[in-house]
Amino acid sequence: MSRPAVFLDRDGTINVRPPEHDYVRDSRDFEWLPGALAGLRKLADAGLPLVVVSNQRGISLGLVTPSTLLEIERRIQEALGGDGHQVTAFRYCPHGLDDGCDCRKPRPGLLHAAAQELGLDLGRSWMVGDSEADIEAGLAAGCRTIRLSTEPGGNQRTAASLLEAADIILEREGSD
Repeated sequence: MSRPAVFLDRDGTINVRPPEHDYVRDSRDFEWLPGALAGLRKLADAGLPLVVVSNQRGISLGLVTPSTLLEIERRIQEALGGDGHQVTAFRYCPHGLDDGCDCRKPRPGLLHAAAQELGLDLGRSWMVGDSEADIEAGLAAGCRTIRLSTEPGGNQRTAASLLEAADIILEREGSD
């Protein structure tokens, strides 16, 4: 039986987004966004699998190493502290802009692959991110979406932080 999950972008959703055209090149540069850790814990407490799906073009440019991504994953998992608080999976698109892959958001390949591998129901899942590409990927995969923004979203559901997004998701899950 498939289950719902929460797909999460990383930079700008969980951690402070680096300046444009730059990358988190060292795990020591990873800085939590306010409310992100509490939001992850709240979602994990509710039993929802958490799947980080992130474009990481810095790998194809030689600016970020796979070992740096693994070290950031370790820092995230340690901060969550166990006891059921963990990210279920981390999935990355390491490709360049012109590589033509199906995993670079706004394409939904990362979400489709994770759903198949982990037995997730995309129609009952959520995609939370800070960019239009995140929202487009979630919608293309059939997920409900929340864009992190301090600006009203028109037709988009928005939240100011991951903690606020967690409240929206859990409120919605409880009413389904």
